Parts: sequence; structure tokens; C-alpha cells
Amino acid sequence: MFNPSRKIALSLIVGCIAWSCAPIKETGRTIGHTTRDVTKEIGHGARDVTREIGHGTRDVVKDIGEGTRDAVKAGSEEVKKVVKPSSEQSEY
Repeated sequence: MFNPSRKIALSLIVGCIAWSCAPIKETGRTIGHTTRDVTKEIGHGARDVTREIGHGTRDVVKDIGEGTRDAVKAGSEEVKKVVKPSSEQSEY
């Protein structure tokens, strides 16, 4: 079925394939790990930027809320001062 020259040729082909598998596998592993690491860094960067934007927005809204509260409080105190009847006796 197989003559010696075909056996040698088949052995060489199988040997070359087996010999080349390790570098191909290592190259695939390197590409996969590099892709994973880059993707992780991009994700962490996006997370950090989003967190900073969220915290900045929260702080601005908090400051606006406190400013509004203080303005309303000051305004209501002015109204109380104006509306509050005086303690002096009136002729009427």
C-alpha cells in the first residue's frame, strides 16, 4: 500500500506539521493575551473616566442644590422679617 518513499514523505509532512504547531500555538496565545490586556486597559480607562464624570456631575448638582436651598432659606427669612408683626402697640 505505502512504499518506503511515501512513508518517508508522509513522515516528513507529519513532522513538519507537528514542528510548526508549537510556534503557531505560541503566536496565537501571544495575540490572545495581548488582545485581552489591551481590552482590559481600555475598559478600566473608560470606567475611570465615567466615574470621574459621574462624581463631577454629582458634586455640581450637590452644589447647585445647596445654593438653591441657601437662597430659598435666605429669601424665606427675609419674608419672615417683613411679615412678622412688630411688638409695638398700634393705635388701631
